[in-house]
Amino acid sequence: MGVIDRTWTWLTTGAHWSGTDGVWHRLGEHLFLTAVCLLISCAIALPIAVVLGHLGKGGALAVNISNAGRAVPTFAVLVLLLLSPLGSHGSWPTVIALVLFAIPPLLTNAYVGMREVDRDMVEAARGMGMTGRQVMARVELPLAFPLIVTGVRSAAVQVVATTTLAALPGGGGLGRIITAGFRLTDTAQVVAGALLVAVLALLVEGVFILVQRLLDPLRRPGAA
Repeated sequence: MGVIDRTWTWLTTGAHWSGTDGVWHRLGEHLFLTAVCLLISCAIALPIAVVLGHLGKGGALAVNISNAGRAVPTFAVLVLLLLSPLGSHGSWPTVIALVLFAIPPLLTNAYVGMREVDRDMVEAARGMGMTGRQVMARVELPLAFPLIVTGVRSAAVQVVATTTLAALPGGGGLGRIITAGFRLTDTAQVVAGALLVAVLALLVEGVFILVQRLLDPLRRPGAA
């Protein structure tokens, strides 16, 4: 029996989906960790990027610093955090590593989106008597929304894929299925785990594309 057949057999075996080591439980852990890391990353990166993009000051430096972080592998950051005093604090090393990994696309896209707003529109809004906060909320953010959501979508997909690393220090998530497959030398289980992560990443991307279309301020009635 080939790897594909054995992988299909593994995925269609009910025992592999139930229990604390089953797919549904690991999927819940994976989604929870992804959501926590993404929310923390958005809370840190988006306000900074939006304000810097609105002011037009310091943004290039912030973006360059965040992009420099991409050169450092997430696994290396995770190992260093595990060796530090934080290593004894449960999932925090994994959360910090994933947050640092998610910040660059969030910060870059949000800043670029704010800076690419037509300056003539901004000046026209100010000429109408809008305050800086009103210009940011009513003009710049709606126009920058597509790029901002693209950054969030990119970060979400990357975090979903990279959350598998949480299994290495003993954390939860779909990565545990893969690591268990390596430990048991079960190639079908390894492939099944990787396939589940890939499908989840595609589903997350699809959800964010749908959310972007539904929530885009410029698509709503009266947006003009």
